[in-house]
Amino acid sequence: MANIGFKEDLTKEFKSDKNYLRDNEIIDAVVAFCNTDGGELYLGVEDDGEITGLHKDHMDTTRLAAFIANKTVPPVAVRTEILQYDYPVLKISVPKRTSIVASSSGKIQRRRIQANGTPENVPMYPYEINSRLSSLSLLDYSAQPVPDSAYEDLDAVERERLRNIIRTYRGDASLLELNNEELDKALRLAVVIDGKLTPTFCGMLLIGKKEALEKNMPTAEASIQIFSGTDIKVNESFTLPVLAAFEKISDYFSAYNGSEEMEMGLYRITIYDYDIRAFREALVNAFCHRDYSMLGRVRIQINEEGMTITNPGGFIEGINADNLLEAEPHGRNTALADAMKRIGLAERTGRGIDRIYEGSLIYGRALPSYAGSAANMVKLFISKGNTDKEFIRMVSNEQQRLGKSLPIYSLLALDALKRMGKLSVNDIAEELKIEENRAKSTVESLVNSGIVEAIGAGRGRSYILSAKYYNKTKKPAVYVRQKGIDSIRYSEMVIQLTKSKGFVTRSDVVELLHVNNAQAYRILNRLVKENRLELSGAGAGAKYIIPNL
Repeated sequence: MANIGFKEDLTKEFKSDKNYLRDNEIIDAVVAFCNTDGGELYLGVEDDGEITGLHKDHMDTTRLAAFIANKTVPPVAVRTEILQYDYPVLKISVPKRTSIVASSSGKIQRRRIQANGTPENVPMYPYEINSRLSSLSLLDYSAQPVPDSAYEDLDAVERERLRNIIRTYRGDASLLELNNEELDKALRLAVVIDGKLTPTFCGMLLIGKKEALEKNMPTAEASIQIFSGTDIKVNESFTLPVLAAFEKISDYFSAYNGSEEMEMGLYRITIYDYDIRAFREALVNAFCHRDYSMLGRVRIQINEEGMTITNPGGFIEGINADNLLEAEPHGRNTALADAMKRIGLAERTGRGIDRIYEGSLIYGRALPSYAGSAANMVKLFISKGNTDKEFIRMVSNEQQRLGKSLPIYSLLALDALKRMGKLSVNDIAEELKIEENRAKSTVESLVNSGIVEAIGAGRGRSYILSAKYYNKTKKPAVYVRQKGIDSIRYSEMVIQLTKSKGFVTRSDVVELLHVNNAQAYRILNRLVKENRLELSGAGAGAKYIIPNL
């Protein structure tokens, strides 16, 4: 018997059709694919991949596609194709949907991977529906009213903490002019239902009484662990309103966030183990973007290697570790995120991720990493790492000259050049995950500022950090090797072409080396001065030949 050649996984499923696969099983499989990541259903294939063929009643693919659309809510349009093996196989391609799909009988399923690595279809429970909708940005969980709660479940002490945060972090000052009820409505901490103010999940999270929070939102848990070698200095878990939890974690963080001073002319820079603004944004993100319908906790762990912040719930639809800096800012709990911005705790532009990256880049440390994230968890690692003081000095001086912070992509370009040496525009674009035109504009602005040098022109143009940086880091040989190797290679290539052709012209050098006319002239003139070439003729007829020594 023939085998289809691949195995079942989250996006592929095999169904035997020897004895006619029942209609409801086909519909269940389609629904499960729609509510996960889409996929392909193969009728006529056994679980082990053996091809046993399609039942004759399923040969009419048009009818089957129409049947699937009629038996799914909302209707699902699938693509069907009969594959010709030893026996025919029907491939049903199911799209991933940006809404919840059910069978016409009301059955809602999703796919998951079992412990043994094989996929299965399982019921989707109500809390999972909310989680799915919030990950698709179709439901703001934090804006929903809390069932069976009362306005008295909001804590006056925590509300005063909120007002103090507005003052301390320079939040929206107009909020301080509002009375309690007006403030709660303005921040969507409570909504009017049947004429009564009712707390939202946002309100319960930010200023709810501890006992009400434990009752209505048992998932609102956080923990912090701080290690010194293998010794644990702090190990605490708690269920508190977010603002109280934020302050508690921040106090522990401040106590263990070491620092050193660096002189910069007439003033000093304090270099922290972890940038304070970056930490704050990372912690805000963990609380704002976590999935509160899932069990788990916001967890902060600090050790000798760095700091890890994790939260339940994966990246929302359209966001991944590679496009974080480019994706439009939108979150899972919009009401909560908006409230955090207005009171001053979060970046008001919604670009807190820039702050997180900037916090490592300005100190010359390794980039923050989201590589440990999974479908049900976001994990951020910020390296403690060694600082590059000359890199700090270079960036700080440039920011003082400009009178503002360097754009995030300028910092990323500088970091790439520091780590990897000489790079082309294409290399920089790939490293920064942006288009070439944008990469070129970014790096050329750094050339104009004098902190990056360009080598060559046209397609052969490349970039390195300035000689000043390499001299300050006591690595002049690295600079000479990166800058000078092209000069040596160019000269040898020109000499080789001259020997082969008998002579070269300036236009020959431009074409050979992808440099401009002025650069070609300088290369030829240098070779003449070194007596390796000789000028013959003048003007348009000028040629360069090997001299008779």
